[in-house]
Amino acid sequence: MGVLAAIDIKFLPGVGPKKAELFARELDIRSAEDLVRHYPYKYIDRSRFYYIHEIAENMPFIQLKGQILRFDKAGEGRNQRLTAIFTDGKRTLELVWFQGIKFVIEKYKTGVEYVVFGRPSFFNGKFNLLHPEIDLPSQLPPPETMGLQPYYNTTEKMKSGFLNSKAVQKIMQALLPHLQGGVPETLPAYLLKKYSLMNLTEALINIHFPKNAHALNKARQRLKFEELLYVQLNILQQTKWREMNVKGFVMKKVGHFFHTFYSDYLPFELTNAQKRVIKEIHADMSGGKQMNRLLQGDVGSGKTLVALMSMLIAIDNGYQACIMAPTEILASQHFETIRSLVRDSGVKVSLLTGSTRPKAREELHASLRSGELHILIGTHALIEDPVQFLNLGLVVIDEQHRFGVEQRSKLWRKNVQPPHILVMTATPIPRTLAMTLYGDLSVSVIDELPPGRKPVQTFHYYENKRQALNGFIYKQIQAGRQVYVVYPLIQESEKMDLQNVTEGYAYFRETFPELRISMVHGKLKPAEKEYQMQEFAAGRMHIMVATTVIEVGVNVPNASVMIIENAERFGLSQLHQLRGRVGRGAEQSYCILLTGFKLASDTRKRMEIMTRTNDGFEISEADLQLRGPGDMEGTQQSGMPFELKIADLVRDSRMLEIARNTAMEILEEDPRLEKEINRLMAYQLKKLKQSTVNWGNIS
Repeated sequence: MGVLAAIDIKFLPGVGPKKAELFARELDIRSAEDLVRHYPYKYIDRSRFYYIHEIAENMPFIQLKGQILRFDKAGEGRNQRLTAIFTDGKRTLELVWFQGIKFVIEKYKTGVEYVVFGRPSFFNGKFNLLHPEIDLPSQLPPPETMGLQPYYNTTEKMKSGFLNSKAVQKIMQALLPHLQGGVPETLPAYLLKKYSLMNLTEALINIHFPKNAHALNKARQRLKFEELLYVQLNILQQTKWREMNVKGFVMKKVGHFFHTFYSDYLPFELTNAQKRVIKEIHADMSGGKQMNRLLQGDVGSGKTLVALMSMLIAIDNGYQACIMAPTEILASQHFETIRSLVRDSGVKVSLLTGSTRPKAREELHASLRSGELHILIGTHALIEDPVQFLNLGLVVIDEQHRFGVEQRSKLWRKNVQPPHILVMTATPIPRTLAMTLYGDLSVSVIDELPPGRKPVQTFHYYENKRQALNGFIYKQIQAGRQVYVVYPLIQESEKMDLQNVTEGYAYFRETFPELRISMVHGKLKPAEKEYQMQEFAAGRMHIMVATTVIEVGVNVPNASVMIIENAERFGLSQLHQLRGRVGRGAEQSYCILLTGFKLASDTRKRMEIMTRTNDGFEISEADLQLRGPGDMEGTQQSGMPFELKIADLVRDSRMLEIARNTAMEILEEDPRLEKEINRLMAYQLKKLKQSTVNWGNIS
């Protein structure tokens, strides 16, 4: 691709400095090589012409040949509308414009034959085409050669600057001679042969201008495999390098602190899953290599207890440990839980957040530097420069997707030798995402609930069941239980969120005047929010009406009912997380999903999945299928850590596995890609790491 990389996009026919600036600013496209890797998002068959009488409502696009009979203009200023009466010689159809009216009138004439292309819409009992594409037949290739026409993603600013999909297609056509001259290959010949892959030149020509559907399919296969292979080579090569070069603290000893806790302080018998995971962690910590392990487990599965016991192993070996959580509420919850578990066993635990007072901070820093403090729990305040450990041996990161890579690496640099890393998440991650987002971490799964826990029973009710639901709430409260009622956060409107939750609060106050009801939402001051949550946790409130701020929050074993209002507005993973707020005690717990009657088919599927299963992994896989990786809980906040231009983690999961296995085989035999047959891949990998794709974020 050397030649293409050297061609500045502004020198391509039809571009120039202004459009080049738009390409760079809007899509980060600067060279001909960048442009060639901007793949079409769909294709439309332009080889067929229709007659007006053949148009039907379900047609996505149609192409007609005929003449404009007349133009009719209506309205003034911004409310102008231009209609052209178009005929194919048999019937007529309206072409409609609301913008660019002066340009249309000047460019297109009556009585001239045109090819018209667009999406038909049905209005006032007849079909029309809104803002159609119009060309002279002489401007288009012969119909039989037009075949599948590519469509490219562009932005509103690009469209305003005359860079719509059609303009991009024309610029791409100007690049064709460069492609036909041959493009340097990016995959070794033995892989092309092994998987019967198209060469790069053919793949790039056919992805933009496919000869036919078969050629397009082969081009897609080739380009997807290449993309996924390099993602996996990068991840796995980093892992190999770390295994070979980064030594880890050796923590073989299981001593006084661990044994004392296990025999005298353990609140209940560990599940087999917890025992298995602790063994996996200890094997990593005692093996002489730096541990990088992901601990997955549903809300309430006992991850914090596993993290504590891992930290006790570190303390037994003379090291300190810390837990970094994304919010003060979660950090405080970890602190309270761990402090109550270790009680008077001699393990010193402290909490550091933005709210910690200066005097307490000074004392904490001193005990941390002296080694007297064993475990420090906190928010991102842990990565501030004044925080200095005597000997940090284990870092536990909770809900790691909420921290930037730079934040995490600052914590790792608190020691000359990097500490062991244990990453915890309560959001079960589908295999395809885990392979890509966390591909360089070993994975442990707690797939068993602690003894005495009963699975939460989930029901889907429509609005008309509210009276019966109120009776059920009252019975639960009479039996000594507590209830959560959650309203959705509607990102576009904080006013609406507040209105939802405040109206809900008023409704429950009116319905249950004798009960104590609290309200929690994002607009409350942190201290007030904390106070309300603690009041509920202490059992002094019967019902908590809240927005999703309680999704990650206090642990209240006595709360047995979770009512989710407007459940249709929530994604599957979020519904599952909210359901995890109940079912933490020995009593039977319930989750009620309340919706309106009119539900889209995807929403019905979500409700059906939630009522059928409590398995977080099954739910996360279904969520990925329904919503795609860009919207997954956790990945949406920070975006995917790298850009996939053509592959799709859901649809291409089988290819991802093949690419990963291929990368593993290659690196097993040639970890540094030094063999002659792999030199090309070493060069490509180096080039990709230097490019705009943020490969460094894959960790």
